[in-house]
Amino acid sequence: MFTGLVEEGGIIESLTPGDEGARLVISARSVLDGLVVGDSVAVNGACLTTVLVGERTFAVDCVAETLRRTALGGAAAGDRVNLERPVAVGGRLDGHIVQGHIDGVGRVRAIRPEGDSAVLEIEAAPALLRYIVEKGSITVDGVSLTVAGRVEDAFTVALIPHTMSVTTLGPQARDRRVNLEVDVVAKYVEALAAPYAPAREGNS
Repeated sequence: MFTGLVEEGGIIESLTPGDEGARLVISARSVLDGLVVGDSVAVNGACLTTVLVGERTFAVDCVAETLRRTALGGAAAGDRVNLERPVAVGGRLDGHIVQGHIDGVGRVRAIRPEGDSAVLEIEAAPALLRYIVEKGSITVDGVSLTVAGRVEDAFTVALIPHTMSVTTLGPQARDRRVNLEVDVVAKYVEALAAPYAPAREGNS
């Protein structure tokens, strides 16, 4: 489990396609502390398993499903990525409960400066927007954020200067595809309530 609080920005040093996926080698500093093969790391919000650890890099394998369903399918060497290790038992949950399971991909279609801060408007599919509510939680490229507002085909989040400086979100994110993970609580509520929902007209 993660919290959506990015520890550092890493750089994709290489991306090597394979038969059914790709291997990413990522340079980092903080997340390498105590990292061993088999540990999980959230890379732009996607929970991936470490397969190699070096002095200044680590490697993760992305299966074809991960490349299809996340923005990592369009990643390239030189790209900056948000990194977070799982929260330790007994640690502080300062963000929100993040599983590292990407629900879909959105697109940053507008960035509006507001003083030193900024508001991002992110397009998302209707299948995701149904779970996104004003003042609720959303994970964008692994960053835990509060939903500021909703429109028909998008939602907005506000970014403080610190978030823009330590993550991939900021002016450089305009028109970029981003990984989205909705609040898992909303999905559980929907699943639990579904059997009790009134039958629609025409259904038995």
